[in-house]
Amino acid sequence: MYALMALIFVFGYVCIALEHPLKIDKAASALLTAVIGWTVLVLGADSIFPLLDSAPGDDNTAYVVSELRHHLGEISEILFFLLGAMTIVELVDAHQGFKVITDRIHTRKRVYLLWLVGFITFFLSAALDNLTTTIVMISLLRKLIDDKHERWFFAGIVVIAANAGGAWSPIGDVTTTMLWIGSQITATGIIRNLFIPSIVCLLVPLILLSFTLKGDIQRPKANGNGAEAQDDPATRFERNLVFCIGLGALLFVPVFKTVTHLPPYMGILFGLGVLWLTTEVMHRNKNDEDKRPLSVVGVLRQVDTTSVLFFLGILLAVSSLATAGHLGQVATLLKDSLGNVYAINIVVGLLSSVVDNVPLVAGAMKMYPLVSPEMLLAAGGTGGWLSNFVVDGTFWEMLAYCAGTGGSVLIIGSAAGVAAMGMEKINFIWYMKRMSLLALLGYLGGAATYIVLYGMA
Repeated sequence: MYALMALIFVFGYVCIALEHPLKIDKAASALLTAVIGWTVLVLGADSIFPLLDSAPGDDNTAYVVSELRHHLGEISEILFFLLGAMTIVELVDAHQGFKVITDRIHTRKRVYLLWLVGFITFFLSAALDNLTTTIVMISLLRKLIDDKHERWFFAGIVVIAANAGGAWSPIGDVTTTMLWIGSQITATGIIRNLFIPSIVCLLVPLILLSFTLKGDIQRPKANGNGAEAQDDPATRFERNLVFCIGLGALLFVPVFKTVTHLPPYMGILFGLGVLWLTTEVMHRNKNDEDKRPLSVVGVLRQVDTTSVLFFLGILLAVSSLATAGHLGQVATLLKDSLGNVYAINIVVGLLSSVVDNVPLVAGAMKMYPLVSPEMLLAAGGTGGWLSNFVVDGTFWEMLAYCAGTGGSVLIIGSAAGVAAMGMEKINFIWYMKRMSLLALLGYLGGAATYIVLYGMA
């Protein structure tokens, strides 16, 4: 049963990767992989858990059900956050609020737009988070680029830039936030030491692409002939107000979390509620035909629920492997076979492009203990293996970088990639052929930069 679970996940992953040749929606493959994986786990619990070093107890079935509820609770937080953020973005888009930005981007040169999109995404991701930033930037790209495959290409850059930007901020990526909350890193330490490696991770693909990208982009017709002014669904005041409140709601999430210590999805739902109330009052005197497309009820039909179900399936599938002990055994294998914090983290980063980085980081946090100064002193000094695991230690900082940026190598490896894949229907194989090598070179370049700057100090 233990091996069967791994085979089920691999088979499901292959079906997701071959979505277009098989003509089977990736959400269906992900959901089936998750349900079958958990079913095998609960039916074979009595044979699986005795293989582990720490068996949960006598009632294995109850333990599996309890773990499923625990993981579903964590996944639901991500899904509600995703739904809230996507609804806010769609509502701003319905009011054509992104014209505030797109009207100020006049360049049609591919190279100039490449750098502009990359750096906007990089810094916005650090202020918001990589998932929200990806949703916002994909919506912007739809206003700037007409050709679908060219938009896929820039969406790939958005994924790389969003993950790189999220890695150096304590609120930019969920795994960095986990390490920050767990006291493995500090906000000042992670910003100071990971900013340069993270920007190198972005600069490498941007520089390489600058030598090959030529010509101009084709903008959507609605943005190029001025005709859209006659069809504006909202007044300029309404458009700007919704844009400011929507952007403010997204920026408010980390502030809300810091002040209240409530999960981020509560902050995004609060922002959605405020924006919902504002638009209801704003359009209350309009007739139903004009009001509906500008209301939350109307834009909810535009939210891609298929991508949300895909996200649910893939995270549940990975959590089944975490519960069964597969991910823990991988962490142990890395420790025993590599024994070097740099090599371990680089491999963890590459693994995060295949499976979700959240359980990988959670497993690493449990596998390697946080070392206090007293523990280090009791162990006989300030050097050696244990010194890598103190607060802001080499292992934790590089784990934040690798887990945050390694997921860019495959589009399914990060929340930002999954969101982009769902919103733009990006082909997994296309991304692997066109973007994976660029993402890998950037990832390795940033890791090498960290090792040179800080790891050998």
